[in-house]
Amino acid sequence: MPQQLSPLLHLPDDHLSCEALQFVKQHETEPLYNHSIRSFIFARLYAAHSGLLAHPGYNEQLLFISCIFHDMGLTDPGNGPQRFEVEGADQALLFLSQHAFSETEADIVWQAIALHTSSGIAERRGPVPRLTRAGIVMDFGGPTTAFITEEQAGAIFNAYPRLSLATAITDCIVGQCRANPTKGHPYTIAGELLRERSSGSGMTRMEENTIQGRWGN
Repeated sequence: MPQQLSPLLHLPDDHLSCEALQFVKQHETEPLYNHSIRSFIFARLYAAHSGLLAHPGYNEQLLFISCIFHDMGLTDPGNGPQRFEVEGADQALLFLSQHAFSETEADIVWQAIALHTSSGIAERRGPVPRLTRAGIVMDFGGPTTAFITEEQAGAIFNAYPRLSLATAITDCIVGQCRANPTKGHPYTIAGELLRERSSGSGMTRMEENTIQGRWGN
């Protein structure tokens, strides 16, 4: 990898961030784990591109924790009775409660994760929720990735392969909903994925859009 790209893949290496990363890696599947890391890298790139690195509310440690915990609701320890977004947010809150984070900081992370599927809402809750959603959405491809160079994308995906991202996530969400229908409320992303997977060809729009997007599945 070219030397000038090495900062691109750098992750926060403070003790708490490393502990959080190890916890997530222990419980997430490889496709989910790679997606979580890529979401952070894309979020940080978007922050630089949009000028949010200088925003007083920007906090890289909180952004990192938000991104890597955002799909913890799709793991065994996070598979509770609530929506997977909320379960992931609660998992992050439990982790933060064991460390020296203020209630305000913990609430920022909780909102970032709980709202990461809520277009038009996460963007109004401050830099960390906005960037968390932006990084996640960018990992599915689409117009917001236009400023990412092919060299940058190659380095990211070489380090953290995609591994059929959209299909892997859909399988997790639909599997949880079939085991517990209360997790797939109508009009939520989980409810829509369950409906789409259970009808027609079984291919969801999220999978179709990702396959046709810039990065593929």
